[in-house]
Amino acid sequence: MQHFVQQMVEMFRLELFLQLSLATLFGGAIGLERELGGKPAGLRTNILICIGSVLYTKLSVSLAGGNADPTRIAAQIVTGVGFIGAGTILHARGAVVGLTSAATIWVVAAIGVALGSGYYLEGVGTTLAVVIVLAGLGRVEKLVLSIHARPDPTVLEDLETVVRRTGLDIERQASRRENVDVVIDFTLRGPKRLHDEAMIALLHHPSVRTVSTGE
Repeated sequence: MQHFVQQMVEMFRLELFLQLSLATLFGGAIGLERELGGKPAGLRTNILICIGSVLYTKLSVSLAGGNADPTRIAAQIVTGVGFIGAGTILHARGAVVGLTSAATIWVVAAIGVALGSGYYLEGVGTTLAVVIVLAGLGRVEKLVLSIHARPDPTVLEDLETVVRRTGLDIERQASRRENVDVVIDFTLRGPKRLHDEAMIALLHHPSVRTVSTGE
């Protein structure tokens, strides 16, 4: 009996080591993309979230046995990750940035739960899908901005300069008067990692009141 128990413990540790290694690999792959893009939740954050989700899930399943619901701890992971994701969202003068980072953290936690539950193929597939969405689609995404600014004589030219300095291309632009403000609509094209940078740069212009996206 003791030999059997020892074998089970060794198998548990070996499987847990595999799951933690995969969590480091998958969380690192997603985190690296975030890190290179200068996002608030980068390499270490995503690795730790994935590892933590694996460990909590594995222990939940093992400790529950047949006497309790093994999904209770895993369900709390979603709540805990929600608080972390909320910390990556930035509100500044009418703009909201960091939603993609928050959603990425949420998905990374789900990958960790899948690995901790033994769903390795699902974890691999989800990781590949997330990397493709973040790295691939980010290069072709458009950003539509609506800017409310004071009607200064050179405000349009100034804001065009601000946008171009971030590295984004202006595909289309339009302006109109709305009450006491001038409203400028930009359709921008370029890497997703530059979108937040452009919004923050515009918000720091002294003539700009608010910046909102067309999403």
